[in-house]
Amino acid sequence: MNRLEYIAYYRVSTNRQGKSGLGLAAQREAVKRFLGSEGIIFAEYTEIESGRRCDRLQLQRALATARLRHMPLVVAKVDRLTRSVSFLSTLLDAGVTVRFADLPTLDGPTGRFMLQQMAAVAELEAGMISARTKAALAAAKARGKKLGGDRGGRATREAQAQGRATQSSRALIRAKDLVPLLNELAANGIVSARQVALALNERRIPTPRHKTWSSSQVISLIKLAKSL
Repeated sequence: MNRLEYIAYYRVSTNRQGKSGLGLAAQREAVKRFLGSEGIIFAEYTEIESGRRCDRLQLQRALATARLRHMPLVVAKVDRLTRSVSFLSTLLDAGVTVRFADLPTLDGPTGRFMLQQMAAVAELEAGMISARTKAALAAAKARGKKLGGDRGGRATREAQAQGRATQSSRALIRAKDLVPLLNELAANGIVSARQVALALNERRIPTPRHKTWSSSQVISLIKLAKSL
């Protein structure tokens, strides 16, 4: 059975905790129990820093590795990742799947609360989209435009624009994550699109669509990386 690979992130707040191992051992044990026999740790990152800080080096490295490898990030507890609700929302939108060892399933009061919050956000978003669509249709009707035909089978221009913006944002993040590796490959004489594609595939670094790299995709990646 193939076991799912994870990127582990551990954090303590003080140098004393970091040097003594207090807290870190418990976090590693919690992650180990959570993964059980179905998951293994591909790489792990440890940080001694306040959870209120958003500019944590090891966390950024862990997220970059998780994005590059398309592997989930696993943390012992929510507060080990962050104590900021807004920062947590940003992390969850960063294209990385996050698993918390203290929330293995969405059951019980905590699970219900999380589901309610996610449902509330989804309901609000759906309501806002519906309201905008109705307002646009009403305005078009007031201008005398004939309505009908396509009843929603196609995305609105606004939705299409949002989709393109999201894809562009993710592509930029992906290119930024890969810049250090591209520089490393170039320093070793690996510069052609074909060579880079082979190197990325050998390192098991997939494309944003979880596929193997082709020369044309590498050319686009390099152009984007140079624009950063």
